[in-house]
Amino acid sequence: MSAFLFDEFSPVSAGAWKQKIQADLKGADYNEILLWKTDEGITVKPFYTKVDRVHHIIPLPKKGFDICQSVFIDNEKTANFLAVDALKRGATALHFKANKAFDYKQVLANIDVKSVVIYFQFSFLEDDFQIELSQFCDSKNIFFQTDIIGNLAESGNWFFNLNEDHKRLQNITKSCKNPISVSLDLYQNAGATISQQLGYALAHANEYLLHFGREIAENIHFSFAVGSNYFFEIAKLRAFRILWKSLLNEYGLQNSKAHIFTKPSLRNKTVYDYNVNMLRTTSECMSAILGGSNTISNSSYDAIFHKSNEFGERISRNQLLILQEESCLQAAQNFADGSYYIDSITSQLAEKALTIFKQIEKGGGFLDQLKSGVIQKKIKESAQKEEADFVNKKIILVGTNLQQNTNDHMKNELEIYPFVKQRNIKTLITPITRKRLSETIEKERLDNE
Repeated sequence: MSAFLFDEFSPVSAGAWKQKIQADLKGADYNEILLWKTDEGITVKPFYTKVDRVHHIIPLPKKGFDICQSVFIDNEKTANFLAVDALKRGATALHFKANKAFDYKQVLANIDVKSVVIYFQFSFLEDDFQIELSQFCDSKNIFFQTDIIGNLAESGNWFFNLNEDHKRLQNITKSCKNPISVSLDLYQNAGATISQQLGYALAHANEYLLHFGREIAENIHFSFAVGSNYFFEIAKLRAFRILWKSLLNEYGLQNSKAHIFTKPSLRNKTVYDYNVNMLRTTSECMSAILGGSNTISNSSYDAIFHKSNEFGERISRNQLLILQEESCLQAAQNFADGSYYIDSITSQLAEKALTIFKQIEKGGGFLDQLKSGVIQKKIKESAQKEEADFVNKKIILVGTNLQQNTNDHMKNELEIYPFVKQRNIKTLITPITRKRLSETIEKERLDNE
């Protein structure tokens, strides 16, 4: 039947489509009216055909995505209760965050560490503790989001110093499964363009390969933040898999696949009209799914100004459950295959990211460019451009820089400080700072309430 239907229509060339569009424009300039130039330097066309398709083989996950629940470990008993409860309510992965060593036996009580995917993110570097925890779990499903370079980039300092940090990480890599994470969410939340994020991702990871050797490639995984540019964010994750595969091929490695942990961006989230954050995170989670993420941890709609709460966490988890079960996206990692548009921007993003990567390596590598401030300068320029577009309403956040609800008062709702905090500490390098687009407007509104 499908063959019969297709036989009813004659093929139409790209030239014929463009000729028809130009006729309908009635003299208006096609390039000026219908071509969109992005900050990535990519020109988006009004239509795509099979000539735009690039036949990349993308090493996507073989199974669907895991739904992850984030839990901060302040009290071990409470953390365990929240984790076990999240698993009962549909989560299939856990993301534990901690700023000090803890009683891991109590935290992991009644959790099957062999079958549940677990991520540990520590704001400290203690190799003995991490090795002990890894040996206790003894599971390939345990991932440590340890990133000494990411910590340097965000804090401006090593945990201890360059040599000590690498020495401790070396100890960790010898004894732990999946011991290194590359924290690329920092660059997105600081305002880097998509091609910058990809180029920095590759250069950041390459520092570990150069220091620890190509054997470490199997133990590196990646943490991404996904923004609201729906199709481009799908293409971003797909492009990174192509880039990672290409880099590893240069090291003589053929079978390594990138393991990608994804969270929605905080850069476009708002304090005012905060329910819109649910729409933003839903779109971003869909990008993460269709882009081929292994694990997705959603953010609560009120996460930037409320302490973690049962209602917000349940809503964020249910967003993913609805996408997975009711929208039938359980095994959607290949859904973008064959899309001429996504294929085209995936290829272009990969090419531009590769150019950035080569420039960084030519300039001495990612660490050298961090120390000299080149990376920070590039991100700052991109962030300022994005912030100017926000002020000029080229970027719209409904309820914040468009259609404000003047009766929306938030001063008494702030349980945590939602803005960039000033730090008066001495740093080795200029830190890269996460900052939301709406912060300046929100401060003014709060002052005027």
